[in-house]
Amino acid sequence: MKLPSPYDGVLLIDKASGMTSHDVVAIVRNRLGTQKVGHCGTLDPFATGLLLVVVGRGTKVQDLLMSEDKEYVGTIRLGVVTDTQDRDGVVLETHEVETLDKNAVEAAFAKFHGDFYQTPPMVSAIKKEGVPLYKLAREGKVVEREPRFVHVYAHEVHEIRPAEIDFRVICSKGFYVRTYAHEIGRELGYGAHLSALRRIKSGRFTVDGALTIEALKSYPKERITGEIISLPDISRMRGA
Repeated sequence: MKLPSPYDGVLLIDKASGMTSHDVVAIVRNRLGTQKVGHCGTLDPFATGLLLVVVGRGTKVQDLLMSEDKEYVGTIRLGVVTDTQDRDGVVLETHEVETLDKNAVEAAFAKFHGDFYQTPPMVSAIKKEGVPLYKLAREGKVVEREPRFVHVYAHEVHEIRPAEIDFRVICSKGFYVRTYAHEIGRELGYGAHLSALRRIKSGRFTVDGALTIEALKSYPKERITGEIISLPDISRMRGA
């Protein structure tokens, strides 16, 4: 019988902007000296916040952890539509934004609450005949995407500024916040993209106390392994 190792479990990482989720995995692999590392739910390069990194036998619960609900805070930029539906994309349209009516904004968010279908963006990791959509998008191709059944459990409009809306959303697995922003912008008649995004919760795990990238790079190996949440602790946290 194989005994548990200090590498079996989950690391909570606060991903910085400007890096991919795979970049975080590569750093963990390098710091811990093990290849058996994965992550639960991609965060786009511009996004920040909670990334669950599974290590060792923690990879066995990767799919289970990925299936849990997520919570985000973000900012929608109205009047600018991009090909990626976020701030890193090429601008496709610009529109003058008038003073935003709070009731209209609330109504737009309310339309995308509960159960509905969402069409994934072309710039995504979903595969079409074995090829990731983002690779097809780079070639200038647009293909038909199967709409996904998603759920928004809760949302809040935090602040409305000229051409910008700060919000919070709790959503199901497979939910694209970029597309959420794009569709709300279209509903308001101006178009929009997601200009900021931070994941603050995934299942029972929160970003509070998560290791920053600076800490991950600078802490001694022993301290990093001490931050790994064991598989028994994960089960208890999930009420399993």
